[in-house]
Amino acid sequence: MNIIRKYRGVRMNLSAREIALNILYEIFENGAFSNITIKKHLVEGLDHKEEGLIREIVYGVLENDIYINYIISKASKIKLKKIHPVILIILKIGVYQLIFIDRIPPSAAVNESVNLAKKHGHKGTIGFVNGILRNISRNKDEFMKIEVKDKIDYISIKYSHPKWMIKRWIKDYGDEFTEELCRKNNESPELNIRINTLKTNKDELKERLIDYGFIVKDGIYARDSLIIENPVRITELPEFKKGHFIIQDESSTLVGQIMDPISGSTVVDLCSAPGGKATHLAQIMNNKGKILSRDIYEHKIRLIEENARRLDINIIETSISDATKRDESLVNIADYLLLDAPCSGLGLIRRKPEIKRNRREEDIDELVKLQYDILNNVKDYLKIGGILIYSTCTIEKDENINLINKFLEKNKNFKLVNIEDKIKNKQDITTLKSGYIQLFPHIHNTDGFYIAKIIKER
Repeated sequence: MNIIRKYRGVRMNLSAREIALNILYEIFENGAFSNITIKKHLVEGLDHKEEGLIREIVYGVLENDIYINYIISKASKIKLKKIHPVILIILKIGVYQLIFIDRIPPSAAVNESVNLAKKHGHKGTIGFVNGILRNISRNKDEFMKIEVKDKIDYISIKYSHPKWMIKRWIKDYGDEFTEELCRKNNESPELNIRINTLKTNKDELKERLIDYGFIVKDGIYARDSLIIENPVRITELPEFKKGHFIIQDESSTLVGQIMDPISGSTVVDLCSAPGGKATHLAQIMNNKGKILSRDIYEHKIRLIEENARRLDINIIETSISDATKRDESLVNIADYLLLDAPCSGLGLIRRKPEIKRNRREEDIDELVKLQYDILNNVKDYLKIGGILIYSTCTIEKDENINLINKFLEKNKNFKLVNIEDKIKNKQDITTLKSGYIQLFPHIHNTDGFYIAKIIKER
C-alpha cells in the first residue's frame, strides 16, 4: 500500500480528488481539524473550480460519513474495519460523488476513484474499488434505502450523527426538532463578516463588496454583521488586509452587542483567542479603555495580537493565563467580564463536521465541571454592579442554561439581566427578558450558540 504523498507548498500535479484524499486521511487518521487541514493543502495555483470541488468532497464526506459507511457496508462483503484506511477513504469519496453530486457523471466518479486506488493500492484493491462503486452506481436507489425501524437509528444514519447525540437532543428538544437540527447541520453555512466600525461603516463596506461581485445581505440579529453568499477568497481583498472587516459568525458577534461595554471601561476577556470578541468589544468602546485578553497558549495569544494589529486596535493587553487558576491581580477590577467557556462545540457542526466523529458523550460531563469551576474561579474579578457574559458555541443544556441556573442558585448576588434592547431582530427568540439566548442553526441560521448576561449585585 502506497503512503499518502505529503507536500508543502508544492502541488506535485495532484488532482482535486487526490488532494481531498490527503486532507481526509489527515482528518480520519490523525484527528486533524478540517478548516486548518484544508487551508494547509490548498496550495497556490489551484483553480477556483478545483478548490470548490476539494471543499465539497471533504465536507461532504465528513457530513455524511455514517450514511456513506452504511452504503459501503451494504455493498461490501469485507467489513469496514478490515478495509485499509486509504482504500476506505477512496471508496467514501467515490460514494459521495455517486450519491450527492448530480453534476458529476457516475462513470467519472468511479473511474477517478479507481485511478486513486491504482496510485495508493494494489491490484486486488483496484478491482475491489471498481466493483463496489459500479455496483452502487447501478443500484443507487436500493443502496440508499435505510432499512431500520428505530427512529434514533434512522436519524443517526440519514444525517450521520452519532446515536448518543441524537438521544440527548431528542430528550431535550423532541424528535422533529432533532431531525431538523441534524438536517441543517449537514448544510453548508453562509459566511458572516463583522464590520470594523472604527474604519468604515456598513453601507460603505457593503457597497464595495457588491462592486467586487459578492452577494451581500445584512445580518439578521447583529448590527455589525454582513452575510456573504459567495465568499470565494474574500480574505484576499484589500479591505480585509486593511482591517475593514473580520470573519465572525453572527452568533459570536452578538456577544459584544449584548455586553455593550461603555467607552473607557475595563474588560477582562478569559479564553480570548482568536480575538474576534475582544476586538469587537474594543470597537464598541471606540478603542478607549482597557481589555485584558487572556488565553492559555502562546500561539493563541499571537492570534489575538495579529487580529488587533490588522484592525488597528490598541487597547487590548494580552497575556498567557490559565482560567482555572485564580489570578489575584484581577480581583475586583473588571467592569465587564467575558467567559467564552471551553465547550463541546456542538453548535459548530456545520463548520466543523469532524466534531460528530471526534466528540464523545463522556466529554460533556468533564466540560461541565470545567466550565463551572472556571465560572466560580473568575466571578470575583468583577466589580459590584459589573456585568458577566457567559457564552458557549454549543446547544447542550447542561453546558448552558442548566449550568447558569446552578451557578445563580449558589451565588445569590448574581442575577440575569433583560437583554431585549440588545437584539436587532427578536424573531424566534423568546428568552430575552430572562437574560439569555440560545441560537440554533435550523431556527436562526447561525451557529448553535448560548449567551447569558449577568449582573453582580451586593
